[in-house]
Amino acid sequence: MAFPEILQRVIKNLASLPGLGEKSATRLALYLLSRPPEEITELAHSLLEMRRKLRLCKRCFNLATEDFCTICLDPERDAELICVVEDPAALSAIERAGVYKGLYHVLHGVLSPRDGLGPKELHLPELLARVQQENIKEVVLALSPTVSGEATSAYIVQYLKEIPVKITRLACGIPMGMDVRYADQMTLKRAIEARQNL
Repeated sequence: MAFPEILQRVIKNLASLPGLGEKSATRLALYLLSRPPEEITELAHSLLEMRRKLRLCKRCFNLATEDFCTICLDPERDAELICVVEDPAALSAIERAGVYKGLYHVLHGVLSPRDGLGPKELHLPELLARVQQENIKEVVLALSPTVSGEATSAYIVQYLKEIPVKITRLACGIPMGMDVRYADQMTLKRAIEARQNL
């Protein structure tokens, strides 16, 4: 028996999310259908509010509800240290490890010409400006050790080569091909503490 058109539409929309196929989307839609209406209303409102209120920090491009994110506004952070990450999920993973106390620069991707992601799309000119204007002493590259992540790291090293700044990268603990977002806290802690010069 085919589902009613409205349920099929929900399944189709859920299936378009990353990591959800049609079977998972169907299970999720049927689960949501079994929940009390106020739960579904709260979910819908929170999604709409998230979309309406979240923006990118004007300094580091992290997610924020104001012009600047809470990390950039924190006077306790080490303002001479910038950690370059691929996306807000990687930033969150590093924050959960609890050992890094500097600032961030969120790229929102890695270099990928076929996907239209070049230096400008990754906010690399803004990174260069920050390093020059904010008296940055060290840039920590915390990109996933994938082919694209490595290419982006190499590009950043070249991009910053004329500036007298120490450039380090995450060291032991992050295996080749692993996404930084999925590393456990202890692995990230060791990798941050044992970062190496490039």
